[in-house]
Amino acid sequence: MSDEQVRPLLRVVRGAPEETELAALTAVVAAAASAVPEPAAPVARSRWADRAALVRAPLHPGPAAWRASADPR
Repeated sequence: MSDEQVRPLLRVVRGAPEETELAALTAVVAAAASAVPEPAAPVARSRWADRAALVRAPLHPGPAAWRASADPR
């Protein structure tokens, strides 16, 4: 398209809005188009799907160390 044939961003299909109404609508549409989406919240993972749970903590020898070896942290 050449410079003379630029398509309008908004087109009034029905009715006759006032200039202030059209300006307000244009501001809302422009703000919505330029808004940066918020980052998605991190998805909570279950303990079953958590790969870090497969890595076991080091075992420390001492009294009752056998109990701590099976204790999930």
